[in-house]
Amino acid sequence: MTTGSTRRDVILAGLSLGLTVPLWGQPARADTPPASFDAALAAARGQTVYFNAWGGDQRINDYIAWAGRELAAQFGVTLQHVKLADTAEAVTRVLAGKIAGQTDGGGIDLIWINGENFAAMKRQDLLFGPIIHLLPNMKFVDPLVKPTVLSDFTVPTDGYESPWGMAQLVFFHDSRRVPQPPRSLAALLAFAKSNPGRFTYPAPPDFIGSTVLKQFLLSLAVDRTPFDHPLDASGFARMTAPLWDYLADLTPHLWRAGKSYPTSSTALRQLLNDGEIDISMAFNPGDASSAIAQGLLPDTVRSFVLDGGTIGNTHFVAIPFNANAKAGALVVANFLLSPEAQLRKENADIWGDPTVLEMKLLPPEARLAFDALPRGIATLSADALGPVLPEPHPSWMTAIEARWTQLYGH
Repeated sequence: MTTGSTRRDVILAGLSLGLTVPLWGQPARADTPPASFDAALAAARGQTVYFNAWGGDQRINDYIAWAGRELAAQFGVTLQHVKLADTAEAVTRVLAGKIAGQTDGGGIDLIWINGENFAAMKRQDLLFGPIIHLLPNMKFVDPLVKPTVLSDFTVPTDGYESPWGMAQLVFFHDSRRVPQPPRSLAALLAFAKSNPGRFTYPAPPDFIGSTVLKQFLLSLAVDRTPFDHPLDASGFARMTAPLWDYLADLTPHLWRAGKSYPTSSTALRQLLNDGEIDISMAFNPGDASSAIAQGLLPDTVRSFVLDGGTIGNTHFVAIPFNANAKAGALVVANFLLSPEAQLRKENADIWGDPTVLEMKLLPPEARLAFDALPRGIATLSADALGPVLPEPHPSWMTAIEARWTQLYGH
């Protein structure tokens, strides 16, 4: 009988050969990686890694700046954070380089990525790898416990992405104004009708705005099975009809009557802080506590989830096929997986982003450090977070975003 640890090792060993077991599908075309992490470590010294990552949250920007200081001190690698408003910008630049025949010396070395953007890069052979077998800190990750570390919105990563953090959609309410928050879509609609203008969400394709639409889609669906597979255009109208019917009822009661929307989750948080709305959301269970600790939200804000579960996934970093500093990017990816970096990232006073590491695989002192982390007054326990709903295939979201823009994009 195969033990859990052996099965985990078999999965990761398969990826080291650019192969996958049937659960994860067929691999993308593989580039030739460095022979070992030690070789990458030696080549990385003196390199500058241009890390393209969303720059819309100062807490995350500060965390990346800390990582840069550590990388410079420990490995002689310079980390340059290229702040993005939309990750698709970086994907477009890598694709443009490929079309122009730029197979090396590209200006993007590492991308913070998941979902539609990863699917697009994988589909167009824009990724370097597979890489995760080269990262020593992958020994602390267990795909049997967290399957989404190897499957990105149902698309197999095939080792081309290194996991960075876990996420689950949570909602926030100011308990002074809303002591009992709505925990179903029916209750949310009733709340919006009784409290016009006090609820909204960011405009897609903002990541949180798109996630809210996916949450509504799954919560309303009688059968979620089709969303696990690529979109069948002939079934789009039928499968998404409950979503559009719900939005038609909800939209007139949104903030500004649905005539305009916040541009980002950061802007949405500010509306909650300013008292313009009563309910907000984020894709991080520790977000509210972290924001409270940094004075970005009042200490009366609390988190809640919808009955039946909310969407969850893993976010990753990946290396473009033509990155100039591939060795340095590998060193950065491995550092971001380290217990040291993951511990700081999960600290609610700093970022509050949940770790991808499996506690039972960590040294005892690291486990104790995670156990001692401040969780914050607004962070739900693991049990209270409830079930995690898997992401739909990325092709569904592309079509839903396009339709939402037709209906509500102003």
